[in-house]
Amino acid sequence: MKRPPSDMHAHSDAHAGTGAQSSAAGAEQRLRELGIQLPAAPEPFGAYVEAVPVGNLLFLSGMLPTEGHNAQFVGRIGAELGVEAGRQAARLAALNALAVARQHLGSLDRVTRVVRLGVFVATSGDVREHPHVADGASELLQDVFGPSRNPCRSVLGVASLPLGTPVELELIFEVAP
Repeated sequence: MKRPPSDMHAHSDAHAGTGAQSSAAGAEQRLRELGIQLPAAPEPFGAYVEAVPVGNLLFLSGMLPTEGHNAQFVGRIGAELGVEAGRQAARLAALNALAVARQHLGSLDRVTRVVRLGVFVATSGDVREHPHVADGASELLQDVFGPSRNPCRSVLGVASLPLGTPVELELIFEVAP
């Protein structure tokens, strides 16, 4: 569902200061300015790898709101958890994604664009706040990479996700050699 033009401008203006203040700064410097220390990159929960580079793209597997092999948020939005908890879960999953990207690239400064963000939200079925939950990840990515590198995004409601988490992210980054 598209936001009305007035909402789109309000969202852009609200975050323009962060990106504009350090538009020349790289992602690593922005993380330091924001006081964000990335967690250890998560290890796979099964028979897959966390990231696959293909040409100038880095594809990430589904990122969960975990620390180690433990889910930090468990439940569905609209049942056991509210929208704000969902936003926090999405932010943690995005932090995990950044940790995996840094591990594979050596530096987040190699990211030239966040191409795509897919957000899966486990809900009770009658929830309509999916975009607000997804913004927990989108806003972090915008703060780190700047508004000019915002991705296209899909947000889907689902019945359940691995480990009972409320959110799972898929990301594709464009990277410099």
